[in-house]
Amino acid sequence: MGTDTKSDTALTQSGINSVLRYDLPASLVVFLVAVPLSLGIAVASGAPLAAGLIAGVTGGVVVGLLGGSAVQVSGPAAGLSLVVADLVMRYGWQATCMITLLAGCLQLLLGLCRVARAALAVSPAVVHGMLAGVGVTIALAQLHVVLGGSPQPSAIENVIELPHQIIHNHTHAVFVGLLTIAVLIGWTRLPQRLRIIPAPLAALFVAAVTAGALGWDVTRVDLSDSLNKWVGPVWPQGDWHGIASAVLIVALLAGVESLLCAVAVDRLHEGRRADLDRELTGQGAANLVSGALGGLPVAGVIVRSTTNVRAGARSRWSTVMHGVWILLFAIGLGWAITLIPMEALAALLVFIGVQMVNMGHLRNLRGHSEVPVYVITMAGVVLLGLAEGVLIGLGLAALFALRRLTRVTVRVVPEPDGRWHAMIGGSLTFLGVPTLTSELRAIPPGTAVDLDLNIDFMDNAAFEAIHDWRLNHERGGGTVDIDEIHDEWYTMAASGGRMFPAKTPPRPAGRWWLPWSHRRRGRYGAPRPPVPARYTPQDEAPAVPQDEVPAVPDLLAGAREFHRRTAPLVRPLLHGMARKQEPSHLFITCADSRIVPSMITASGLGDLFTVRNLGNLVPRRGSVPADDSVAAAIEYATHVLNVRTVTVCGHSGCGAMAALLSGGEKTAGLPGLGRWLRHGNHSLARFITGESDGTDDGPLDRLCRVNVIQQLANLRTYPQVDQLCQAGRLELVGLYFDIGAARVHVLEQPSIIADPL
Repeated sequence: MGTDTKSDTALTQSGINSVLRYDLPASLVVFLVAVPLSLGIAVASGAPLAAGLIAGVTGGVVVGLLGGSAVQVSGPAAGLSLVVADLVMRYGWQATCMITLLAGCLQLLLGLCRVARAALAVSPAVVHGMLAGVGVTIALAQLHVVLGGSPQPSAIENVIELPHQIIHNHTHAVFVGLLTIAVLIGWTRLPQRLRIIPAPLAALFVAAVTAGALGWDVTRVDLSDSLNKWVGPVWPQGDWHGIASAVLIVALLAGVESLLCAVAVDRLHEGRRADLDRELTGQGAANLVSGALGGLPVAGVIVRSTTNVRAGARSRWSTVMHGVWILLFAIGLGWAITLIPMEALAALLVFIGVQMVNMGHLRNLRGHSEVPVYVITMAGVVLLGLAEGVLIGLGLAALFALRRLTRVTVRVVPEPDGRWHAMIGGSLTFLGVPTLTSELRAIPPGTAVDLDLNIDFMDNAAFEAIHDWRLNHERGGGTVDIDEIHDEWYTMAASGGRMFPAKTPPRPAGRWWLPWSHRRRGRYGAPRPPVPARYTPQDEAPAVPQDEVPAVPDLLAGAREFHRRTAPLVRPLLHGMARKQEPSHLFITCADSRIVPSMITASGLGDLFTVRNLGNLVPRRGSVPADDSVAAAIEYATHVLNVRTVTVCGHSGCGAMAALLSGGEKTAGLPGLGRWLRHGNHSLARFITGESDGTDDGPLDRLCRVNVIQQLANLRTYPQVDQLCQAGRLELVGLYFDIGAARVHVLEQPSIIADPL
C-alpha cells in the first residue's frame, strides 16, 4: 500500500462504482461473519460481550482507514483470548482496557520506527503452534459450557474435570451445542446458493430459534450491563514489571499476528501489496481507540480477511463498511443478540478452537523439519501458558536454526573406475571441521578424487581444512578436481592471494570450473564471468589424432554427469512433478541449436510446454499440406493444460526464413523441407507487402521478425485460441532473439493482428 492515506481513500466516480459493485456486498458478508465471532471471542476472553463488538467496529473503521493492507480485516482475535482472559483475572476488565490502550501506543511507536519487517523473522512454526495451543485451550474450556457447566482455570484442570462434567451434563445445553456444531459442519455441504449466509450466523440462528420454539432451558446472552454501564479504562494496580510485560505481550502478539496475516492475505489477491509499517501503525491506532472505548485488543484475523477476499472486495472500503454495519447492528438490533444461547456461542468457540489446529500448516512444516517446534510450542501453550509456550517455541526454533547453520554432510565413496567421489553439503564452519577432516583422510593417498562442494557458506577454518587436505593429497601424487555447485566459496577464498604456494608442484588438470552450461547464477542473478583456464602440463601434450579419439558420444558423458551431480539436486522437485505437469506457457520456437528456451526466458522445470520446428511455424487451421503436430500441441496446451500464455519466439539468421527468401533454391533436393516451408508463405507475403520496421537489419532478419507476427495471426485461426483470447483468458506474445547481441525483444503487435491475404 502507499503511504498517503488521502490518496488511498479518495474516490473517483469509477472508484465509487467499484465500491458499490464489489466492496459493498463483500462488507455485508464479512459483517455477518464478524458479529458471531466477535461475541464468541469476548466470551472466551472473559470480557463483556459488548467489548467484542467495540473491537469489531474499531478494527473495521480505524484499521480500514489507516492500515496498510487493502483487504485485510481486523477485529478481536481468538489468538489473544488467553492473554486477555489472564489479564482480566489478574487486573480486572478496566485495567485490561488500559493495557490494550498502552499496547496500541507501543505499536504506533514501532510502526513509526519502521520495524514491522522484523516481525517476519519469527518462525511460522512458533506462530502456528501458538495458535493451535490457543485453539486447544479454548475448545477444552468452552466444552464445559456446552455441557452446562463452567470452565476451569487451566487446560489440565479442564481435562481432569471433563469426565465428571460429561456424567453430570445439562441435557438442553448439550442439545444446543450439538445442534450448533452440526449446522457448522453440514453448512459447507449445502449448495452454493444456500451458503450465502455464513455458517456461524446460520448456526447461531438455528440454535436460537430451536431453543426458543422447544422451550429449552438455556442461558441467554445478556448485553444490558455492558451497554448501559460503560466505564473507561483505569490504571492497573500491581507490580509495574508485570504491567509492562503485559503491554509488551499484547503489542507483540497482536502485531505479529496482524503482519503475518497481511502477508498471507497478499497471496490471495492481485491488488496492491501491504505496507507493513503502515499496517502496524493502523493496528496501534485501533488498539489505542479500542482500549479507550472499552474494547478487546484488535489484530488482523485470517478468517474474516479470507472471507473478504473471496467475497470480491477490491479496496479498504469493504473493511470500513463492515465496521459500520457492526456499529449499526449493535445500536439498532442489539436486542436480537439476547436471543442467542450462551451454549451456542460456546459450541461455536469449540468449533473454532478445533479449526485452529490446522493440519495444512503441519504438513507444510513437515517438509521443513519444523514439526517439533510446532508440537512443543502447542504443548507449552496448553500446559504452561501462552507466554511460556511462545518463549519455549522461540528458543527451540533458534536451536534448530543454529543446528542447520552448523550441519554439514560428508560422503566419500569409491567409483568403479578407481576414482573417489567426495560430496560435501551444508554450511561449512569450524564446528564441522572434525567431521570433514575425518572423512577426507579416509581417501587413500595417490588416488584421483572428484570433490563436489554443495555448500551455502564456508568460513576460514573450513577453507583451511579443505585446502590443506588438497595440498597434502596432491603432494602424495593424487589429483583433486573441485566442482562448486552453488556459490564459489572455495574459489573466492583461494583466489584472494592464497591460491597455492609457489614451491608446490604443478597440479594435474581438473574440472575446477564448471562448464558454462552448468554454472549457477551469482548472488544478484547475473552470471559470473568465465575464468581463464589454468596452466597444466597437459597443455603441452601432443594432440590426439582425430581418428584415435574414443568414439564415446558427448551426450552419454553428459548423462553420466547428470546422474552423478545434477540428479540428486533436482530429484525432490521432479518427484513432486512426476505424475502431473502444470506449465503456464506454450512456447513455440525454432529447432535451431542456438535457441535454448529455458536460458533466454530464465524459466525452470515445468514452466514451458515447448514446441520446436523449423522456422517456428504455426500452420493455419485447414492449411495444405495438412500438419497436425503443432495443432495437437495447441489443443492440448489450451484445453488440457490450461496455459495462460502462448509465445512464438523467432531468432536472427533463421535458416528457414533464408530458404523462403531464396525462392526455393535452398530447398532443392529436400522435398520434405519444401513442403513444410509452404506454411511460411503468409509470412513472406506480409514481408513483401509490408513497410520497413525502421531497423537497420537486412531483409533476412526483418523477415524473421515479420514471421513471428504472422504466426501469432495463424494462432488466431484456431477457434479455441481465438475464443480464449477474446475472453481475456489467453495472451499471445511474440519474442525475437537477436543471437549476435544476446538480446530478447518483445515484438509489438497490431491491436488486431491482420492477415494480408
